[in-house]
Amino acid sequence: MDIKICPFFSLQDQYDNLAIHTSKGIEFLDKYANFIRDRLAIETEYAAKLRRLAKNYQPKKKEEDDNEFTSHQAFRNVLKEINDLAGQREVVAESLQLQIIQGITLLSKTLREERKKCLSNGTYLQQNLSSQLSALERAKRNYEKAYRDSEKAVDNYKKADMDLNLSRAEVERYKNIMTAKIQQSDDAKNEYANQLQKTNNLQQQHYNELLPEVFNRLQELDEKRTRGIREFIIGAADVESSVAPIIARCLEGMVKAGESINEKEDSYKVIERYQSGFTPPTDIPFEDLSKQDPESSQESHYNNVQSSHLTVKGTISANRIKKRVGIFNIFGSNKNSLTADGQKEDFSDLPPNQRRKKLQAKIAELQQKIAQETAARDGLMKMKVVYEANSSLGNPMTVEGQLNESEHKLEKLKIDLKKYQGYLERANQIPMASNSPQANRNNLHNGHRVSRHSNGSTEDNNEDGDDQPDDGGSLSRSDSEDNVAQIQNGHNNNNNGSSASPESGLGTSHTSLPGSGQGSAHDNAMGEDAYYETEMELLQPLGTCRALYPFEATSEGSIPMNEGEVLQVIEIDQGDGWTRVRRLNNTNGWDEGFVPTSYIECTLYA
Repeated sequence: MDIKICPFFSLQDQYDNLAIHTSKGIEFLDKYANFIRDRLAIETEYAAKLRRLAKNYQPKKKEEDDNEFTSHQAFRNVLKEINDLAGQREVVAESLQLQIIQGITLLSKTLREERKKCLSNGTYLQQNLSSQLSALERAKRNYEKAYRDSEKAVDNYKKADMDLNLSRAEVERYKNIMTAKIQQSDDAKNEYANQLQKTNNLQQQHYNELLPEVFNRLQELDEKRTRGIREFIIGAADVESSVAPIIARCLEGMVKAGESINEKEDSYKVIERYQSGFTPPTDIPFEDLSKQDPESSQESHYNNVQSSHLTVKGTISANRIKKRVGIFNIFGSNKNSLTADGQKEDFSDLPPNQRRKKLQAKIAELQQKIAQETAARDGLMKMKVVYEANSSLGNPMTVEGQLNESEHKLEKLKIDLKKYQGYLERANQIPMASNSPQANRNNLHNGHRVSRHSNGSTEDNNEDGDDQPDDGGSLSRSDSEDNVAQIQNGHNNNNNGSSASPESGLGTSHTSLPGSGQGSAHDNAMGEDAYYETEMELLQPLGTCRALYPFEATSEGSIPMNEGEVLQVIEIDQGDGWTRVRRLNNTNGWDEGFVPTSYIECTLYA
């Protein structure tokens, strides 16, 4: 729309109103600047809160195991996009500060200075015109007074001339006065005329040239302010639109993150994570009570009733159960050292499937480290060759120490790799169903491995000094534990008169079973009454434990347990993954046996 522009000098009689208008215009510019500052503060706070939100919901270290699920990965991607959104809001705030706030501040300062100069000039012009008008008024008043005085002097002279009583000298005096007054009147008239002409010239210049120039400058100033506000509003919108494509890509990233969630894949990973590899329990056989003695039938009935309500479960949550080390482990065997997270070095405390996965991951990690260290060693060797060819580039001896250190690390990593490959090979050879505490428990005796079975027979196997897994897949345990199993079966076999080996953790301590102590001839010669008296003395419990998962006893020496059941701990884990516990049986008194350490949560007495 075309607008007919009327210059400000058409408002020549509205100087004061124009001064007020320009002042309000600059105040409005400052008001818009305050609006942008408040918006900038909101943008900055919003960006900071978005970053804090994304930081607060970042996965914790203890939740790293869940990061493999697609839903968790999608949520992490959403958090990244939120961070990017926060970055764009920070860009908006920074751009508003640099482009808008600073521009408005500079413009406002310039406008104030120009307006002050214009008003000062206008005020000077107004004062100059006012002074001229005042001088004209004074000249006019002087002329009016001189004219009245001359008129009065003329009248007095006429009266004196007509008065016959006055002398010629008196008449002449009145005539002189008249002449002087007329001259004063003429002088005042001329002065008034000159001042009037001067005032008219100044007034014409004031309203036609000087004042319009001031008004034009005020008009330019006000238009500059208005144009600046327009540019600042458009600039603020441009700042927002400049980040709009990036924000749109962030939103697209969130949509893609949501679309990447695959419920089937997550279900598969859940199965992979918690699958233990244990075989389901076999059918419960029929027991003909007429062909068994009462005691064995009662015990078998108890085991069948208990196991009928149990399900074998495998879980990787066993890695949360830390190895308890204290005074009770002084004499215990520690063939498998613990890792930083409390697991055994060969992960034998985990279910079979999870153990294989852990070993495979460890092997892959070692292989990657070996590849990196090999590349570093090759680089050092090339550097040494270059230094030897040109000594000015460097001293070859400075690389020699690094090469030796690299070779040492590489050799150590290869040894660890071979060790974990051996662990994995053994884990692949272990049958699932035979992973029990009493399956082929082995004992070192005179350089041979003596495997004791529930029937009391022994089987010698030569070994090279390293603990190898037997056919049952369980680690060897102390002689005292073998004697415990034999006492439960009605046997008490001892080799060379002693079963209190230091590896057992039992010996003559209060954690040993009655009757399984020294195993010497003197003890075997003990009377029948003394034997039963010793057997009646129950072992003092070391603490209590709670069953995290149900367990079905599938071999001799182990006892079943239900999830949540509380048992007494009478012997802690000696490194083979089994803990000896006891429960109260209303029928037979106390039941004792072994359960997997990874299936229970122990609380030892202080």
